[in-house]
Amino acid sequence: MARELCRTEGLTDVQDEILKTVRAFVDDRIIPVATELEHADAYPAEIVEGMRELGLFGLTIPEEYGGIGESLLTYALVAEEIARGWMSVSGIINTHFIVAHLLMHHGTEEQKRHYLPKMATGEIRGAFSMSEPGCGSDVSAIRTRATPHDGRYLINGQKMWLTNGGSSTLVAVLVKTGAGAGPAHRNLTTFLVDKPAGFGEVAPGLTVPGRIEKMGYKGVDTTELVFDDYGIAASQILGGEPGRGFYQMMDGVEVGRVNVAARGCGVAWRAFELGVAYAQQRETFGRPIADHQAVLFRLAEMGTKVEAAHQMMVRAARKKDFGERNDLEAGMAKYLASEYCAQVVEDSFRIHGGYGFSKEYEVERLYREAPMLLIGEGTADIQRMIIGRRLLEDYKLR
Repeated sequence: MARELCRTEGLTDVQDEILKTVRAFVDDRIIPVATELEHADAYPAEIVEGMRELGLFGLTIPEEYGGIGESLLTYALVAEEIARGWMSVSGIINTHFIVAHLLMHHGTEEQKRHYLPKMATGEIRGAFSMSEPGCGSDVSAIRTRATPHDGRYLINGQKMWLTNGGSSTLVAVLVKTGAGAGPAHRNLTTFLVDKPAGFGEVAPGLTVPGRIEKMGYKGVDTTELVFDDYGIAASQILGGEPGRGFYQMMDGVEVGRVNVAARGCGVAWRAFELGVAYAQQRETFGRPIADHQAVLFRLAEMGTKVEAAHQMMVRAARKKDFGERNDLEAGMAKYLASEYCAQVVEDSFRIHGGYGFSKEYEVERLYREAPMLLIGEGTADIQRMIIGRRLLEDYKLR
């Protein structure tokens, strides 16, 4: 099928070649097995190994650390392609990429040289953790705490909604370290927690209880992380200095919001492909349903939303690549792409009629996947708050 939507102007030959390779991988290795694996809630080990062979785990890691050294835009476009095949797979590399970003921009030179080469090959798999059972977007309410003890720190508390919690071997964890004086965000510190892959008590004082059952976003393991007097060296503080965790994680979340926007674009793109194909094959009253104005108008809206979300995602990624503040653009892209994704998937579902309700059809899986994007990396309401406040900054009355 020709792909006229989601074109990106001004890409280099290298970027074009990367996307061409990833698209072929998605068409050949992900789409044919995605629905079966998703229904079985099975970890896509062969797909992950294939991505490792392609070098995708090191896509944005600088060449000096063994990576490919590509931009956020390249990564976002790769994530869009992969989410078009199966959104869960894009989640596996997204958390890894955010940890690599945190290390590249905030880590000490020793931390970079220790972790990044092995992250580039996929030998070390990254995950990051902010949420807790009692707090999501409100990171100032974090209760997990690291206290100094005999030249080290002891971490106690419970983290929640950890993507790759079982399969990861390095977790960037945001915890409290301050005594509570001053602004809450200055009492937060990011620790780099090494752990073996697996479930149960994976290290003394560190437990990964098991996978959280979800309605969608299956295959990827989503877990809790429980600390009980878990001992960790001060050298594992990201950047070597406590109290900077909030700023570090917010930088990572900005990147993550571009990724969620890219995933929304990819899922919507696939829903449009399925809907426009089905509308030309299914006949009612002696002609394809695409000839009926109601369906034609629906396809027009779907295609417009897919294209608009893609272009906004590209703009947010490029702004970050230029070293400019992009919280407004990332928030807008994440908000628009996730909302449009839910709408486009539902429209494709409606076009499929009763067959969209059947597990034999791919759109059923997309219908369960899309809602996660409305809450991942900050809910839609949080995005609107961020967007509104930034707009008031830019348009403040003089």
